[in-house]
This record gives sequence, C-alpha cells and structure tokens, in this order.
Amino acid sequence: MVQIEIYEEFEKWLNDLLENNTIPDDAKAFNFNLYEEFEEDSIYGVQLIAADRFDENDPDWACDEVWSSEEDIFCVDTSDEEDSGWKNAMDLIGGLVSEYLENGLHRNLLRSTDAVGIGFVDGEIELLYKAEK
Repeated sequence: MVQIEIYEEFEKWLNDLLENNTIPDDAKAFNFNLYEEFEEDSIYGVQLIAADRFDENDPDWACDEVWSSEEDIFCVDTSDEEDSGWKNAMDLIGGLVSEYLENGLHRNLLRSTDAVGIGFVDGEIELLYKAEK
C-alpha cells in the first residue's frame, strides 16, 4: 500500500513536470531513473526521462533520452522504513509510479507511449506499463 503523504508529494512533483514541460513528440517510452542520493542516510532520488525508442530486449533503451527532468529530482527518505535498502526504495517508488499510472492526472500522457519503466541508473529496468500492440 502506498503511503498517502509520500504519494501526494510525488503526484504534485510529477504533475508539475508534465504540465510545465513539453515532452517531445518522438518520445516512445518513459523511465523513472533512481539514484542513491545519500546512501548513508537512505535517501533516494527519482528523475523522469523520455526516450525516443523502446526495445524490451535492449536494456539500454532508456539511455536514448530526448527529454529529462534533469536536476528536478524527487527525493524519498526510507530511513524510517524497517528495511531502508535499495530494494525497498525500488518497491516504494515503484508503488508510487504504479498508483500514478492508475489514477494520476496525466496518466494518459505516460500511457500514450510504448512503455513506462523504473530502475536504478546502473541496474535493470522493471516495466510498470507496456502498451498492447
């Protein structure tokens, strides 16, 4: 279950990004890049990117950015969680994204592409949405 307070902050951040930026027409997929901002403090950052290609069999598709939230990073502090490790952070943030994909104001924009993924920049991407062809 997604924590309501964190979700509301995440939703505001994502709404602001999607309302105040022009996503290029050639965007084929979105990815939520995760970073360990301050590992010792269990703080993780989230950056949204749009890529101009998507290939489920090529994990580097998210490297072909055509748009990025750049330094506009959403931070999640997991230090209060029972398990504050990267896996818990991935699950927590993945839950936020999944909730947005179901109920968020601009879910149709995200779902108008071939896929929406999430993953640490140096790790594998987990698809949270894939368009049916």
